[in-house]
Amino acid sequence: MSNFDRDKVVASVPQKGFFGHPKGLFTLFFTEFWERFSYYGMRAILVFYMYYEVTEGGLGIDKQTALAIMSIYGSLVYMSGIIGGWLADRMFGTSKAIFYGGILIMLGHIVLAIPGSVIMFFISMVLIVLGTGLLKPNVSSVVGEIYSEKDNRRDAGFSIFYMGINLGAFISPLIVGTVGLEIDFHLGFGIAAIGMFLGLVVFILTKKKNLGLAGTIVANPLSPAEKKKVFTGFGLGALIITIFLALTIPAGYFTFNTFIALVGILGFLIPTIYFIVMYRSPKTTAVERSRIIAYIPLFIASVMFWAIQEQGSTILANYADERTQLNFAGLSISPTWFQSLNPLFIILLAPVFAWLWVKLGDRQPSVPKKFSLGLLFAGLSFMVILLPAYLGGSDTLVNPLWLVLSYFIVVLGELCLSPVGLSATTKLAPAAFSAQTMSLWFLSNAAAQALNAQIVRFYRPETEMLYFGTIGGIAIGLSILLFVLSPKIQGFMKGVN
Repeated sequence: MSNFDRDKVVASVPQKGFFGHPKGLFTLFFTEFWERFSYYGMRAILVFYMYYEVTEGGLGIDKQTALAIMSIYGSLVYMSGIIGGWLADRMFGTSKAIFYGGILIMLGHIVLAIPGSVIMFFISMVLIVLGTGLLKPNVSSVVGEIYSEKDNRRDAGFSIFYMGINLGAFISPLIVGTVGLEIDFHLGFGIAAIGMFLGLVVFILTKKKNLGLAGTIVANPLSPAEKKKVFTGFGLGALIITIFLALTIPAGYFTFNTFIALVGILGFLIPTIYFIVMYRSPKTTAVERSRIIAYIPLFIASVMFWAIQEQGSTILANYADERTQLNFAGLSISPTWFQSLNPLFIILLAPVFAWLWVKLGDRQPSVPKKFSLGLLFAGLSFMVILLPAYLGGSDTLVNPLWLVLSYFIVVLGELCLSPVGLSATTKLAPAAFSAQTMSLWFLSNAAAQALNAQIVRFYRPETEMLYFGTIGGIAIGLSILLFVLSPKIQGFMKGVN
């Protein structure tokens, strides 16, 4: 988007009206709040819905397979953001991408809300993956559009926006999770669908008045000739995939395990291609190549961190359901409530960490050292959760405070790594690949969950200590290695702090 277009968009947005911020922030805040409410509410009960027996209202899928499906689903959600960003940039703009994405997400939840078969379940997953890929990256992009580049309210605006994300993520497991487990899974999914519907209503009714031209300008539209090539390519690709699946599935060659392996390969192959293309591009300068080298260990550390953090909705969700004492201190606890801990701790601690980095000023740790701290806390969160089995065995119910402590520790790591990683990505990105590098950052989560799909199948009560100890130990080992190498990495960053 040219500077003229940016100025034109900003001028069309009422610049006061939501806590001293542009009115458009109201629209985007509540659209994302309800989208995250629907997403995290659905995710809070999804793994239970998969592995609970049919007589309990579930699908009766094998537990290890269900855990792998959750990880594959998370990986594909992050991968689909690349497609959603491209479609918005080249075809119909971010505003329409948000609307289309919200429709698909709502339809996916409606399909889940209708009692059906495993086939219906996978149809819903396809709809939600495609919808989230369209909505999630583009709603964040529009937040950036409503501020001028020199507007000093921008960072605070993003902070308010991300508070909306965490509020939605905090509330939804308490509501959707309780209804889904205590009453009926499909009613819980129905509430998630209503949440997305409310988000769409807010977006549709307020976007014209509050957002002006934001999200309506296609940044790099396809020419008619390019459109023809793209549609032909999509059509041929869809035809080839359909023929491939029609031949291999009945013959038994393309199984679910094959699909897990394929996503696992793509999770690491796509980022690798990104790095190679950016490094070898003639548009990348020598300084930028050095910064790409510095970014690689940070990317690997991010993959390891998210591989642990994202198991909060898989392994730790199962741990809460089957290994945790849910009648505690006179309360009857739903296992889904533990998934509200992550956003709750972020809401409480994010201002503390922001204050800490400002207070330390030039004395604060470097970016690689902050990443090493993030990995250290992630590893420790798994070391903590193996202690109950070590102290009391794997056949007794565990005090829920152990699980609370594990979630708390990993959030300390997230606040050392996640916001720092977003900031470092914008600074280390080659000028010609700034948007793609941000996509690359989110692909670290896709790679992490693709990895999880391979390893979560090794988790069982009898392997609990070995599982948590091995993964936690690897994370701590990588943390120490990254800390030792941090001065070298800092040198490759060429002045970026």
